[in-house]
Amino acid sequence: MKTSSFFHLAAYCLCTALVLPGCAKKSGEQKKGPLPAVITVAQAQARTMQILEHSVGEADSSTAPKVGAEVAGRIIKVNIDVGDPVKKGQLLAEIDPADYAADARRLEAQAVSQRKLTERYRELARKGFISPSALENYDAQDVAAREQLNRAAKNLSRTRILSPVDGRVDSRFVSVGDWIELGKPAFQLSTSDKLRIRLPFPENAAQRIKAGQAVTLTTPTAPDASVTGKIEQVQQLVGSTNRAFDAVVEVNNPGGWKPGASVNGAVVIEEHEQAVAVPEVSVVLRPAGKVVYVVEDGKAVQHIVTTGVTQNGMVEILQGLNAGETVAVDGAGFLTDKAAVNVKEAGKNGHGEKRRPE
Repeated sequence: MKTSSFFHLAAYCLCTALVLPGCAKKSGEQKKGPLPAVITVAQAQARTMQILEHSVGEADSSTAPKVGAEVAGRIIKVNIDVGDPVKKGQLLAEIDPADYAADARRLEAQAVSQRKLTERYRELARKGFISPSALENYDAQDVAAREQLNRAAKNLSRTRILSPVDGRVDSRFVSVGDWIELGKPAFQLSTSDKLRIRLPFPENAAQRIKAGQAVTLTTPTAPDASVTGKIEQVQQLVGSTNRAFDAVVEVNNPGGWKPGASVNGAVVIEEHEQAVAVPEVSVVLRPAGKVVYVVEDGKAVQHIVTTGVTQNGMVEILQGLNAGETVAVDGAGFLTDKAAVNVKEAGKNGHGEKRRPE
């Protein structure tokens, strides 16, 4: 009886040993095959795409008055220097007022005397002692005396050189002790409320850059602000032999822009409205050409596309894709046609993820 049980147990173990490898093999075979590729997706958008011409230029003040002497004289005081900010009406420098003050006092005395004389002759005319025509002559002398006094008073005030604008001092042409002639510049000022931007372009851009085109401007001195303006005029560079030119744009200062700072300009050459656009990383190169993978029923379907403008990380699709279709973004470069995909959804702030089968 014991011998029979031993043979039964041995037979059972042998069968088990023969069956288990086959079972393990089948289980391993079920795990083989490519796993779905993990990707992110986006929808193809209908948006306006622009063809841009870029240039780096310089900001300058569109209001840069030269403040000159309105009377001749010797400079006795200078209150500002290059780089100083100034306010409208601020005293910049003084011309010796001594001679002008003396002239004003003399003419004031003459005007007072002439006024009294005229009043006397007016009284005589009322009494009939002098003719009306003689009175007119005295009246004219009275008017002339007052005009001379007004001019003298104005010349005295002009010995104080004042700033005509709010701005800053770009240049100073005088020092204490200098003699300055009437009309000669004493200071060069500039304002920053209105700016003139000059964007240089090479000769081969001449057919694309025209007055009236929109321009987006940015500057490193205020990186968070951008300004949109229009080309006011196109000017050929002085002394240029290759027909290089400047596009001139005038804009209001949005705040923080400095005359003399560099400015990046992007001129809108052409606009494509309702263009189909996808993220730049969605377009990959394959033997068939440029392709985009459209996600359909959990698979990546290859679409051969023709591209156009690239702008701000987006690519215009001229052929091969419709707006609203879902395309692979991150991970698109690892896909093949009809490959299975799992879409990764970014959590808050792009951290964390979850997977869902398509």
